[in-house]
Amino acid sequence: MKRFFLFLAALVAATVTAATPASAYWEYGHETVAAIAWKNVTPRTRAAIDALLKRQGLLETPTCPARSIEQASVWPDCVKKLGERFNYASSWHYQNVNICKPFDLKAPCKDGNCVSAQITRDMKLIKDPTVPVREKLQAVIFLVHFVGDLHMPLHAGDRDDLGGNRVRAAYGIYAPERFNLHSLWDGWLAERAISTPPSLVRTYSPEERATIAAGSVEDWSRESWQVARDVAYASALNGDPCGPVPERVRLDDATIEKLVEPARLQVERGGVRLARLLDEAFA
Repeated sequence: MKRFFLFLAALVAATVTAATPASAYWEYGHETVAAIAWKNVTPRTRAAIDALLKRQGLLETPTCPARSIEQASVWPDCVKKLGERFNYASSWHYQNVNICKPFDLKAPCKDGNCVSAQITRDMKLIKDPTVPVREKLQAVIFLVHFVGDLHMPLHAGDRDDLGGNRVRAAYGIYAPERFNLHSLWDGWLAERAISTPPSLVRTYSPEERATIAAGSVEDWSRESWQVARDVAYASALNGDPCGPVPERVRLDDATIEKLVEPARLQVERGGVRLARLLDEAFA
């Protein structure tokens, strides 16, 4: 009976996901990345963010609140439902860098319309003292969300298949028609990974933060692209990420178990790196 109800919940969520394919990590993933960052920023940064979020009324999005960093982390997905008001940001959530070609951000990030370019842009807006409060608030919210997006591997690399959205997939014994490889990494696998003990939301040591947060946004982009290639696609395609794609791929229980740790690591990286960027932005 319990398995039956889990299946129903999965089916409902899969339907929602299919309607919004650019939503990465669902709520749980984004909120966890944000919570890790909140635990690890300096008190000064926390106070600055809190002061901005108290002005969230300036956004004029009452159906999409941003009173806390966790709410802010899902705001950019929530406002997609508001139609033309925010549709300019639809391409900012991902960068489809082909995993079967040499890594190159130029084409996917043309005119700044990709997630890594927007992370860099948001950092500049936050640091600029001449930027109005409303725009600075939006920049913080987008930054929190986009760092999470960048660390969902199928928002950083794909095979010209919309980040795996066109790859039909089964998750263990569950194979609803609407499941695809993207939705598995977006939701089911991310939620399994995050809920696996120990908790990822903790205060990391200075040594851990220095190691995890090292590098640039482009370095992190390349790393997530490699995870998409060497883990996400390779595990779904019998070890060959650029091999033929069957009518439906299947992540069996043994494969899912092996993917938990890589998926946890991506969430951890996202949170610790977000903390670094926020501290730099509000230094």
